[in-house]
Formats: sequence, structure tokens, C-alpha cells
Amino acid sequence: MSGRPGPAVLPPSLRAWLGPVAGLAALVVVVLGVRYAGHSEPGRVDRWIVQPTADSVRPPWRGVALATDFLGEPTGAALLAVAAVAGCLLLRWPRAAVFVVAGTGLSVGTTTLLKSLVGRTIHGDDNLSYPSGHTAFLTAVALVVALLATGRLGLGRTAGTSLVLAAALVAGAAMGWAQVALGAHYPTDVLGGWCTALAVIPATAWLVDRTAASRRLRSS
Repeated sequence: MSGRPGPAVLPPSLRAWLGPVAGLAALVVVVLGVRYAGHSEPGRVDRWIVQPTADSVRPPWRGVALATDFLGEPTGAALLAVAAVAGCLLLRWPRAAVFVVAGTGLSVGTTTLLKSLVGRTIHGDDNLSYPSGHTAFLTAVALVVALLATGRLGLGRTAGTSLVLAAALVAGAAMGWAQVALGAHYPTDVLGGWCTALAVIPATAWLVDRTAASRRLRSS
């Protein structure tokens, strides 16, 4: 069965600036990881922003924070991922479906690995906190959707950049606020999770496109 291949998941109009952004984000993740390795207390920046506690937010905002937090829990995350994959398959864009799974999976996997390497904890030695996996996941989902929308709609550099940045900022800020408000993470954990997604998603998009192009060459 032959047909036109779907558009690239990494829009050509955004490649020039996404590479440097991903590199800078990766640098931030490493610097913060080294800075807070083995720590079990909030740093100066964390204290300057807010002192995380388990009751930092009261009703009705606590309900909003818990609902947002649910989107990063296994059940909520699975629902989001399945919905995104289903949307890609309905559009007959299997490459995008692969990108959804690979991008979100690698973002969460990277934060899990970094938590073990950095060893920063909150509320006890068993609660590894840096970087925030919840923040990385929701930011990754937003970035994936924004990149796919940019490519599908054929948006130019200005419109595409605005969409991708807005999606990343809104998703990262929403989940980051919820994690800090619920006392699950320090603010610098949230920043690390956000930057992890910014570093991983462009690289994953490039890899998915490169793999698809290689497969087409082998089959031609």
C-alpha cells in the first residue's frame, strides 16, 4: 500500500531554534542536578519563591491542584496519552502516534533516571524529587501536540513558535504550580522537569523523522 507520507513531526520552520533551545534546556537540567545532588532541603531559590508544605493551598484551589496533579499520575497520564494517540490514528498519521508514545515515554523515563542519579529528596529519604516527572510529562504532551499542530496546519515560524512556547509555558506552569502547592516538589524540581521536556521532545521528534526517512529509503 502506497501513499503520501505524513508531515514531519518536527516542523521544518521550527528546527533552527528548537535545537539551541533543547541544548540550553539540557544544560539547565544538568546544572541544577549537580547543584542539588544529594540535598534534602529547599535551596535558596526555592525558599525565595515559596516554602513548600503539604498545605500550601486551600480549597477550592486545592481541588484544582489535585485535578492537575492527576494528569501526571499513571491513570491520568495514560488517558492523555491514549487520547493523543487515538487522535493521531484517526488522522491517519501513524508517525505522530509513535512520536506521542516515544516523546512522553522518554521524558518520563529521563526524569526517573535523573532522580536516581541526583538523589535529591523531599519529605524523607524515599521521596526523590529532582526533576519533577509530573511537570515533564504534561509539558511533553503540550509540546508534542503543539508541534504536531504546527506541522499539520502548516504554520510559519512566528505562529508555530508562539504556539509551541505558549503550550509549553501553560502546561509547565499549571503542573509546576500544582506540584509546589501540594508540597510534592521544590520549585527548582519543577524547573528541572520543564527543561527536561524541552530537551527531550525536539530530540525525539528529530529521531522519529530520521527513522521514518531511513525506512522510506530502504523500501524504495
